[in-house]
Amino acid sequence: MGNQDLVIGPIRDMPLVPDPHFGLRNNQLAIQRSPSLGTLVPSQEPDIDSKPEENTEIGLKTDITHDDYFLSPPHDQDGEYPNAYDVVDQKSNIDQDDNNNNNTDDELGFDENNNFELIVHENNEMVVRPISAPHLSIMQPQYLMTSPIVQTRTDIIDPIQELTVGQEFPDVKSCRRALRDIAIAGHFEIQTVKSDKTRFTAKCASEGCPWRVHAAKLPGVPTFTIRTILSEHKCGGIDHLGHQQASVQWVANSVEQRLKENPQCKPKDILEEIHRVHGITLSYKQAWRGKERFMASLRGSFEEDYRLLPQYCEQIRRTNPGSIASVCVSPVDNSFQRLFISYQASIYGFLNACLPLIGLDRVVLKNKYLGTMLFASGFDGEGAFFPLAFSVVDEESDETWMWFLSELHNLLDTNSENMPRLTILSDRRKSIVDAVELNFPTAFHGFCMLHLSESFRKEFNNSMLCNLFWEAANVGTTIEFDNKILEIEEISQEAAYWVRRVPARLWAYSYFEGTRFGNLSANISESLYGWIVEASGLPIIQMMECIRRQLMTWFNERRETCSHWETTMLVPSAENRVSEALDYARNYQVLRANESEFEVISHEGTNVVDIRNRCCSCRGWEIYGLPCSHAVAALLSCRQNVHRFAESCFTVASYRKAYSQTIHPIPDRTLWGELITDGAQQGGESVVEEMVVNPPKSLKPPGQPRKRRTQSKDRRQTKRVVHCSRCYQTGHFRTTCATPI
Repeated sequence: MGNQDLVIGPIRDMPLVPDPHFGLRNNQLAIQRSPSLGTLVPSQEPDIDSKPEENTEIGLKTDITHDDYFLSPPHDQDGEYPNAYDVVDQKSNIDQDDNNNNNTDDELGFDENNNFELIVHENNEMVVRPISAPHLSIMQPQYLMTSPIVQTRTDIIDPIQELTVGQEFPDVKSCRRALRDIAIAGHFEIQTVKSDKTRFTAKCASEGCPWRVHAAKLPGVPTFTIRTILSEHKCGGIDHLGHQQASVQWVANSVEQRLKENPQCKPKDILEEIHRVHGITLSYKQAWRGKERFMASLRGSFEEDYRLLPQYCEQIRRTNPGSIASVCVSPVDNSFQRLFISYQASIYGFLNACLPLIGLDRVVLKNKYLGTMLFASGFDGEGAFFPLAFSVVDEESDETWMWFLSELHNLLDTNSENMPRLTILSDRRKSIVDAVELNFPTAFHGFCMLHLSESFRKEFNNSMLCNLFWEAANVGTTIEFDNKILEIEEISQEAAYWVRRVPARLWAYSYFEGTRFGNLSANISESLYGWIVEASGLPIIQMMECIRRQLMTWFNERRETCSHWETTMLVPSAENRVSEALDYARNYQVLRANESEFEVISHEGTNVVDIRNRCCSCRGWEIYGLPCSHAVAALLSCRQNVHRFAESCFTVASYRKAYSQTIHPIPDRTLWGELITDGAQQGGESVVEEMVVNPPKSLKPPGQPRKRRTQSKDRRQTKRVVHCSRCYQTGHFRTTCATPI
């Protein structure tokens, strides 16, 4: 049996029952009429006992699924078979034939006078074997046609990719792309013979193959047309699974739709899809570069985003009046250094309705040029984070933190004459501590307990000690705090010494001078990680736009949520806390000393409440900003409304005010130039277009970051001092060097 022929001996009317697993590509199988045949109309009902002609051939085509033609013609009442194959244009009538023949057995009877031919591409051989069919006559043998498992590609060319003389293309690039696609689909490589502004000639790269095509430019227009073509191939195609025409741009075009649906698609998935669809094996680097090229065309390149930063800041200020957006560059080479953005809606909401509490944190960026995002966040009445300001810096340092907090102080001081005394929470990094002391000298500064406890856990790795450490931070009185420290000392004197080295006024409720409103931690990056981590690898404008869209949606959703709070004066979380205090307060005994001072006796002991200064000896009122159970008992005894003694930031009215402003959308970047020109004509500044911003100097080092976890035994070993051959510093290698050069 040859590679392209299949001979079937004399048979008697053998209907073909398709195997659902059979197919040359994507399980496709079709029957095509031979050009020498007339219309396939049975003149009479087939006679099962009649002897068919021995010149029986079967034709296969691969662009139509086997379900379209393997239809069993239903019987008419008169015993005739209606013709389901009498068509002129097969493709245009396939759907109509399917709709007219819904009840099928996937069975086809061949007329004894019809000639069919079998076309098998590549070396795919089919097996014909008899099967048993109890629903058919014994005199009518059945055969099941199956194909072996195909482990290599199949040479199938889509008819729409076939070239014809006179075919036109918009330009020479379109002509080249069409030839490239045909070569890849046909698994042969082409070689350019001649290519200039008016002519393009290509031939098959195989030696001695006559395939050749010539295209020329039409006069007066950029259109190219096919002049001559020799479409016959005498070569066997390429003998490897790669392809010379499978360029990076072709990979980008091939996976365009998939990357639009799933931008997180990995190069490994791209390789598998290209091999499955096109039968081509590419390198991992080729797939990665193809993805990067498409993503750059979709979202813009990293370098372009830095160049457009001045225009982006101008659009923020134009669409969101009152917002602050500025970019700083190096005076030496105009390389990017810092970006600061704060929306007017966030500024207004924080100053007028949020808690006087700010958390500071940072996120390390994972994009091409690295960098760090610094951000400051407030807290709304429900205790949720209220992002206030964002900044992107080329590197985290004492100088960048000092600059960021200086910008933050300027925007708060400019927008409010009577800025409340703030409480600022952060980790205990010295650069942050110094910057807070310089820019917010009157603010209360506290350490984030989550960062502090993590350092404590790494040092001692004892869950009991960690729990006692958290309990010491949560207690409200100094006596309770000292007792917890003694419990820690009983277990480990080193741990107690470590705790005492950190001033308690910076992390413990009992010694903290300001009001933390029940917030021991300010680990904002963990809370915002879900939607910041996806943006951290994007170009800088795309990253900031992702954050802006999230904030815009966030403001709108919370605005709609609080519109349904009609029955309570306080936000739900505060209302629940006051309700719990009411339940406890009903069992307390209250003794009044004067118009504002009370003595409250409970099973826990005696507490003194001063409703004028809003304080209690348990310190619960000062810590949370809501009346504690002792204060509630005192207020009830003098028939006061408990809800009116809660801080105003916990009211529904304040919550609505916090999200009353809107973060407005920003137009597409294709319109920025036109909008800036219109603004300049109306008297605006045009200095934006004169500012040049180049990418920062720091580049992401090659390779993957280390994933091997350091074992405890490795910590005890003396480490060898390593040197970097790039910056000549110690502590890292060249492959992990991120030092600006």
